Amino acid sequence: MRASLIQIAVDEGESVETRRRRVASLVREQAGADLVVLPELWTTGAFAYEEFGREAEPLDGPTYEAMAKAASDAGVWLHAGSIPERDPEGPLYNTSLVFSPSGELAAAYRKIHRFGFDKGEAVLMGAGRDLVTVRLPETTVGVATCYDLRFPELFRGLVDAGAETFVIPAGWPERRRSHWTLLAQARAVENQAFVLACGTAGTHARVPQAGHSIVVDPWGEVLAEAGPGEQVLTVEFDPGRAAVTRDQFPALKDRVLGVEPPRR
Repeated sequence: MRASLIQIAVDEGESVETRRRRVASLVREQAGADLVVLPELWTTGAFAYEEFGREAEPLDGPTYEAMAKAASDAGVWLHAGSIPERDPEGPLYNTSLVFSPSGELAAAYRKIHRFGFDKGEAVLMGAGRDLVTVRLPETTVGVATCYDLRFPELFRGLVDAGAETFVIPAGWPERRRSHWTLLAQARAVENQAFVLACGTAGTHARVPQAGHSIVVDPWGEVLAEAGPGEQVLTVEFDPGRAAVTRDQFPALKDRVLGVEPPRR
């Protein structure tokens, strides 16, 4: 399986429409990949809180349309990162979109864990409630977003739903980059799954971004890692190794806490 993680910078001098066109072009350039991944909130910047309301769009808005066409043009599965979604009957959401190679919406995931404690995303956006997996021909993908990475119980739930590969778009700050790498490896090891984590580059809303998108295998080995700047990180891996790892070292079968007890 070939995956391309597109690590872009959110340039505050670039309009959202210009960025959509640029990103769509980058997606089309990945024709031949099986899966393409974009970062979190790349239309606005994950820390540009004042932009969330101004740039929020319905699920089937302009970003949806541009990314659906880009996925279809390239013939790839596209995790289009996330957008500030405006629900006409509710709050804003940090919503990820996944498209099939035909450009159909395969899944939408509203971020469950909102970052900011008592400010920012935590108060401006609603919390999602549903775990989301997507079946690709090669693997079942569990979808999570940025701050979700700090909550292992979410990933256990995705494993129980059949996930063998986690895809995690993010806008992770540089000052906590060591956590980004550590947690990506931890989620891979404890769940015996692949982790594909795609972050943003540059600086937006005065917050330097970590970059360093990363792909980790089920043993915690880093298969590929980006640098701090804009780049496309492409890696080939065998998704079947998740099942092999779980068979050779069946730690997941020894789970006790959080597992339904056998019925008598």
